[in-house]
Amino acid sequence: MVTISKEAALEQHECGRPGKIEVKPTKPYSTQTDLSLAYSPGVAYPCLEIEKNPDDAYKYTDKGNLVAVISNGTAVLGLGDIGAMSGKPVMEGKGLLFKIYGGIDVFDIEVAEKDPEKFCEAVEKIAPTFGGINLEDIKAPECFYIEERLKRTLDIPVMHDDQHGTAIISAAGLKNALEVNGKDISKVKIVVNGAGAAAISCTKLYVALGARTENILMLDSKGVITSDRENLTEQKKQFATDRRDVHTLEEAVKGADVFVGLSKGNVLTQDMVRSMADQPIVFALANPVPEISYEDAMASRPDVLMSTGRSDYPNQINNVIGFPYIFRGALDVHATAINEEMKLAAVNAIADLAKQPVPDVVNDVYKVNNLTFGPLYFIPKPVDPRLITEVSAAVAKAAMDSGVARTQITDWTAYKQQLRQLLGQETKLTQKLYDTARKHPQRVVFAEGLHPTMLKAAVQAKAEGICCPILLGNDERIEKLAKELELSLDGIEIVNLRHDNQSERRERYARILSEKRQRQGYTYEEANDKMFERNYFGMMMVETGEADAFITGLYTKYSNTIKVAKEVIGIRPEYKHFGTMHILNTKKGVYYIADTLINRHPNQEVLMDIAKLSAMTVCFFNETPKIAMISYSNFGTDEGGSPAMVHAAVEEMQKQYPDLAIDGEMQINFALDKELRDKKYPFSRLNGKNVNTLVFPNLSSANNAYKLLQALDMDAEIIGPIQMGLNKPIHFTDFECSVRDIVNITAVAVIDAYVYKIKNKC
Repeated sequence: MVTISKEAALEQHECGRPGKIEVKPTKPYSTQTDLSLAYSPGVAYPCLEIEKNPDDAYKYTDKGNLVAVISNGTAVLGLGDIGAMSGKPVMEGKGLLFKIYGGIDVFDIEVAEKDPEKFCEAVEKIAPTFGGINLEDIKAPECFYIEERLKRTLDIPVMHDDQHGTAIISAAGLKNALEVNGKDISKVKIVVNGAGAAAISCTKLYVALGARTENILMLDSKGVITSDRENLTEQKKQFATDRRDVHTLEEAVKGADVFVGLSKGNVLTQDMVRSMADQPIVFALANPVPEISYEDAMASRPDVLMSTGRSDYPNQINNVIGFPYIFRGALDVHATAINEEMKLAAVNAIADLAKQPVPDVVNDVYKVNNLTFGPLYFIPKPVDPRLITEVSAAVAKAAMDSGVARTQITDWTAYKQQLRQLLGQETKLTQKLYDTARKHPQRVVFAEGLHPTMLKAAVQAKAEGICCPILLGNDERIEKLAKELELSLDGIEIVNLRHDNQSERRERYARILSEKRQRQGYTYEEANDKMFERNYFGMMMVETGEADAFITGLYTKYSNTIKVAKEVIGIRPEYKHFGTMHILNTKKGVYYIADTLINRHPNQEVLMDIAKLSAMTVCFFNETPKIAMISYSNFGTDEGGSPAMVHAAVEEMQKQYPDLAIDGEMQINFALDKELRDKKYPFSRLNGKNVNTLVFPNLSSANNAYKLLQALDMDAEIIGPIQMGLNKPIHFTDFECSVRDIVNITAVAVIDAYVYKIKNKC
């Protein structure tokens, strides 16, 4: 259980810049021209276009990505009617969730008005600003009237998330929980404890999924809601029962299949759970204290299927699984409403997602080996990166099919790619790498086949269609691990290099290697012994053409891998050294950093090779290299040590390659700031150019540069290490690599292998 102290919460909201959200400009503003385009006089042109066609507001402004989170503070979380201003931290928090999960901008608006009519009038007057409105923390029954009226009077999506967000997620959970225990929604008996906005909306959605009203008992603070009770609201009347034999919660749950709690903590006892039908479903959603604790529910009987609103227990009913993606899909088709078809589409998309294999990132966050569909996992986790593509696309499609979309999406693959890029899950750079690799898939050997991360990466690379994987390792143990992780090995070759059936291959490889290195002291016997090692055997597969590329590094020390690569593959004849590069894909552009792995203390000759290799590699990625050689001094200001060595390397490179955009030595700020560099050093060969390649004076500075950005989480995608200078495609990982990191390197290795084949054919 996560415990949050008052002091920690207040400190988090107060420290640094107060609050949780801010507004950032999206266009340049540093020059007079920038300001004239953004404001007067340039801003007049989009204003006039919008006057002619109001829908052009989606084209020229942020309307299509802007949601208002609006509240009057009458039902704030579990705090009640604390007022509009007091609820502002919650509304800011909602804005934060919209942004990080859906990429949606939010203005939080606190309206100090309890009268429903006046509240609606205020919202209606500001509605033209927004592409959608999320109503929040408004008490019942006023919230029903407010939502219904605004849906009638406004032509943008309006949703009261306290009602429909909970309803959508719990409906998806109920759908899947019933599938787990093999029950029919039209036949199960459902008890809903609570009759507020969320409870009413949840129950209506269960009925839309097939639940029968005669099988539903709803309770409020007075007990079971019966049809003979006086002064029932219209909402409660929908679920009032004609039965007269049940009055209390204890009586209602007896024999029930489903309990849904949207009330208060500790009202459901263990005895009540024991009185329910076989394999009962208990959704105890009161927060922070559920109607029955997870521990008590599970202790009451072993066959219970349990959900709570808490993140520290399985099957959390969390609105964040829904609202960012529902609004995302609605905004992307410029929808005029969020209707029942769109809600049901979200329910089905969320439910279906829980049945698919879980991404590695989700398992990592929750510190488990594998989440699989069943009693402990029938609702997707909030961190699942696929929610934005699956739910948003389903909602957008439902909006189109139901006729509330102003615009149409025709290429769904491109749309999902756009969504992944929006949240940084995928960039144009990685998409380009994957698309290129898919056109020319190669045979890639994965050295550490028994490492879960590499095994998952190989399976994912196969699923992405970018390579034909070959796993090195004990076949029985790999198959066992794959079964534990629920990974399919279909189409993946496993080579147990130590098995007797590989003896002829080992001997052949040993002969080839010993003949190649006999003048470096190699004997056949020594080479034969080495063929029992992953790196030697795997690299020989590439050397002999029995594979096209090789990925290694999760277990092995770099020094050993470097030694093997030099012995087996060798350095390209035009160089005396090889190196590695990391690509940093940032908001300011793509940067290539070298050497990040191989050469610890390079001299002038090594630095020149690294610079030449970097230029070649940047060209490999279809960019023109513009290289800054980095140091702590600028253009000879320090005449000794490493600056002098870098200075000499630059001087020689400029002589040998007069057309290459390379200069230095220079400090990193001058390398990255074109205006500063041009003003201070107008003689530079890089004058007027934006540097894209940084060659550092030693391994320590290069390695720490990219790891600093990685550790600071500066919104930079990092790809690498990418090998430069070996005769054939041998690429390295490290023990910190994620599955996605390895798949990215695999895509690079595949392209590298294809280019190698083309060059050798020519």
